[in-house]
Amino acid sequence: MSTPIPHYMIIGGGITGLSAAFYLKQRLELEGGPFRISLVEKSSSFGGKIHTIERDGCVIEKGPDSFLARKRPTIDLARELGIEGELTGTNPKAKKTYIVSKGKLHRMPPGLVLGIPTQMTPFLKTGLISPIGKARAAFDLILPKAKPSVDESLGHFLERRLGKEVLERIVEPLLAGIYAGDTFKLSLKSTFPQFRMMEQKHRSLILGMMESRKHVSEESAHVPAAVRSSVFVTFKKGLQTLVKGLETALEGVVELRRNVGVVSIAKTSELQSEVTFEDGHQELVDGVIVTTPTFQTANLLSHLPAASKLKKIEYISVANVIMAFDRKDIPFELDASGFLVPRTEGRTITACTLTSAKWLHTAPEGKVVLRCYIGRSGEQDWPLLTDQQLIAKARDDLRELLGLQAEPLFAEVTRLMNSMPQYPVGHLEQIVRFREELAEAMPHVFVTGAGFHGVGIPDCVGQGKEAAWKLADQVATMEAAAVR
Repeated sequence: MSTPIPHYMIIGGGITGLSAAFYLKQRLELEGGPFRISLVEKSSSFGGKIHTIERDGCVIEKGPDSFLARKRPTIDLARELGIEGELTGTNPKAKKTYIVSKGKLHRMPPGLVLGIPTQMTPFLKTGLISPIGKARAAFDLILPKAKPSVDESLGHFLERRLGKEVLERIVEPLLAGIYAGDTFKLSLKSTFPQFRMMEQKHRSLILGMMESRKHVSEESAHVPAAVRSSVFVTFKKGLQTLVKGLETALEGVVELRRNVGVVSIAKTSELQSEVTFEDGHQELVDGVIVTTPTFQTANLLSHLPAASKLKKIEYISVANVIMAFDRKDIPFELDASGFLVPRTEGRTITACTLTSAKWLHTAPEGKVVLRCYIGRSGEQDWPLLTDQQLIAKARDDLRELLGLQAEPLFAEVTRLMNSMPQYPVGHLEQIVRFREELAEAMPHVFVTGAGFHGVGIPDCVGQGKEAAWKLADQVATMEAAAVR
């Protein structure tokens, strides 16, 4: 009687799931022996929020538009996929960034790193912060470090170190924009743990950030020379290049199953689980990696008490409005990457990227593409508006802030509902407890994704790889035990 081929399933075909499938395939091929891997995705396409389109010669990202170059996972993956040569950096002539203050655009002072000043002279000259606010920020240089605590909010930490004014006018719109969150609800340990480490090591956040800048070249040693000077990186034909590269690498070995929804995952034995699908059929699998949003994962594992911890992770909905214009109709210089809008300004948009200035490959000669962001924690009424109303509100803000009167050549609205996980204070501890309980109940099921340890593309790629290696290690251990 023949031994059945082990079947491993990855649920969720976003960038985490694709990466998990790639690295699991890679590891199992090295181990030798037969295997079967299925990657199942409920929608009609893979890639999750990554969605590149081309319209009238413009390369448009309806989801994320880039990733941090200093974080290794995506660069390493591009190299393994053979698409490293497609990487491109930002326009070196558009390095300026602005922040809106009292209805006017102010240039962010040079030397800011994640909103933290590392050059004091430009910071002291900026009109963004009052003299009192600057003096309060300078207290960071003499304040003692706090005693290590389990966790605290990002907002509480930054206000404690730099003061309320710097937090609200510079740091909050920059950092909270990454998570579309409220800094006073976001966990410091889960979002920017390096801040706490800097305080503990250097006593001062500013001094710690200054010291970290000295090691930037070491951090970027893995980055291809052609894009090493760029903080953010993408692909010349858009981020869909990464998705297509992964699909190509998986085809013929991994079963890529689109339009397949999963209802539940139940344990049948110490070695297997039963996956139930929306059409009613069931499959036995020898290992599962779940990469869906945590609220969906909680439903798949609803029979486990541990799943209740995942339901506590809130998600925020965001949107973006992308518009194209003729260059002759743009009444301002295209020498900046864009601007940020603090909450206190009361605008509809939270930021605007001058896309074709930041990324030279995104628009043909004579055309300009702008991307406006909408939605964040505490501002979740926008889904009630129609696409035309969102476009109109974005245009109102651009008219008042930039003097842009022209009708757009076209506009694309993307609604990313329940797309931004919020990491509350104590998030990491909750995740540790969840994984401990899951490992006890279903040791061959691994859960990961943006709701756990980072929302950026490198974070998701890294988490997919980590889950794949854990499953592969488990397979190797079981095979070794069987031989003995």
